[in-house]
Amino acid sequence: MDKEKDGVPISSLREITLLLRLRHPNIVELKEVVVGNHLESIFLVMGYCEQDLASLLENMPTPFSEAQVKCIVLQVLRGLQYLHRNFIIHRDLKVSNLLMTDKGCVKTADFGLARAYGIPLKPMTPKVVTLWYRAPELLLGTTTQTTSIDMWAVGCILAELLAHKPLLPGASEIHQVDLIVQLLGTPSENIWPGFSQLPLVSQYSLRKQPYNNLKHKFPWLSEAGLRLLNLLFMATAGDCLESSYFKEKPLRESPPPPGRRLAGGPCPGWGHCWAGGQWGLSRHGLLVPQEPRAGPGGEQREAWGALPTRR
Repeated sequence: MDKEKDGVPISSLREITLLLRLRHPNIVELKEVVVGNHLESIFLVMGYCEQDLASLLENMPTPFSEAQVKCIVLQVLRGLQYLHRNFIIHRDLKVSNLLMTDKGCVKTADFGLARAYGIPLKPMTPKVVTLWYRAPELLLGTTTQTTSIDMWAVGCILAELLAHKPLLPGASEIHQVDLIVQLLGTPSENIWPGFSQLPLVSQYSLRKQPYNNLKHKFPWLSEAGLRLLNLLFMATAGDCLESSYFKEKPLRESPPPPGRRLAGGPCPGWGHCWAGGQWGLSRHGLLVPQEPRAGPGGEQREAWGALPTRR
């Protein structure tokens, strides 16, 4: 059970505090906090979204098109760039935590594990992020967490939407690490400085796999798309938003409304997703102009995506 402050669980206070600071069209909006007969009965009233992406994927008669995937991921990246510019890590990005409105607007939700971070970085528990979306540095025991763990998760989400199935569906942490190595190659000090010093490295016997196999996993994906996938595993949201993948054909278009089989329209812009006023932080927070880099664990594994592709 969470420790409590004045009868309110600390985890609830953290989530409420963060949500009060956030105002962005691609982030779920906290409308109201309702307290029941007892302080432990706290209800967060959010802006209404028709469906979460996981349920939508499960029940759709046909998968999202590549154009619709671009629209979804672009919106996720916009919301994530906003979070990271304000030194907030979500720490549990996955398709079930992405909500969609009937206008095709995608909003990141569930901030129960989110944390604000700063310099110097403080240790955090590595047991965060659902296993299939968990970054390798977390699996290898790092307690230093920055934006890199969110970016890894978005890479997994993009791949899942493109492939119509999870990219790395590990059954255990050991299996998860092995799947990552099979896909991206075996990490080493040369391509990931500090890798050998991660706390749990000695507990794994990594297979020798010298290739990046993303191209074989997605043989139909354009070079720009493959570059973006590799970039997502190591870059910032701002870097990824500039990817030429979002500008090449098929051009992005909005997914159909949840529960309907209609074709999508233009990818929704700020005006379609935001009816609450000027974009920016509320009075509860301060917008930081510079987007932080990935930080320890993320920027140090940058060369991993540069392993040669298997012929």
